[in-house]
Amino acid sequence: MTKVVVVYHSGYGHTQRMAQSVADGAGAELLAIDADGNLPDGGWETLAAADAIIMGSPTYMGTVSWQFKKFADATSKPWFSQQWKDKVFAGFTNSATMNGDKLSTLHYLFTLAMQHSGIWVGTGLMPANSKAAQRNDVNYVGSFSGAMAQSPSDAGANEMLPGDLETARLFGERVAATAAKFKA
Repeated sequence: MTKVVVVYHSGYGHTQRMAQSVADGAGAELLAIDADGNLPDGGWETLAAADAIIMGSPTYMGTVSWQFKKFADATSKPWFSQQWKDKVFAGFTNSATMNGDKLSTLHYLFTLAMQHSGIWVGTGLMPANSKAAQRNDVNYVGSFSGAMAQSPSDAGANEMLPGDLETARLFGERVAATAAKFKA
C-alpha cells in the first residue's frame, strides 16, 4: 500500500481545511506543523516512511509561512543523506486574494522538493476559464503546478468554497495515484 503524508502549516484554519480535503482524496495521514514551526513527536519518522509527501502552507507575503520555512530548513538533515530521494512530492496553498502570489509559494515548495531529488506532481486539472465558469467550479483559480484556493480575509475556514475543497480532494487523489504507479 502507498503511504502518503500531508505535512502543512495553517495559521487561521483555511489551509488545514484544504489539507484535510487533500488527505481525503489521497487517503493520506495529516502531519501538522505547529505554531512554533515544529512537527509532532514521530513526525520525521512518518515523513521518512512516506512514499509521497504533499506540502501545504498559506501564502503570507508572497511565500510560505515562517513556521513552514522553519520546517523546510530543518529538512536539511534528510537532505544531506538524500533520504527523500525519488519520493513523490506535491504542494498546495491558500491566500486571501485571487492571485495573492500563490504561485511563488508553489514554486518554493517545488524547489524544496527538487532539492530533495523528488518527483513533482501537478494538479492534472483543467481550469474553469470559460464565460460559463462559476467561482465554485473545480480549479477556478486555474493552477496546474499545485492546488490553490482563495479565501476572503474576513471569511472563516468554515466558509471555504466547496469548489476549492473539491479541487484539493481531486489533487490529493491524483498524487496518491501517481505515487502508486511509482511504487509498483
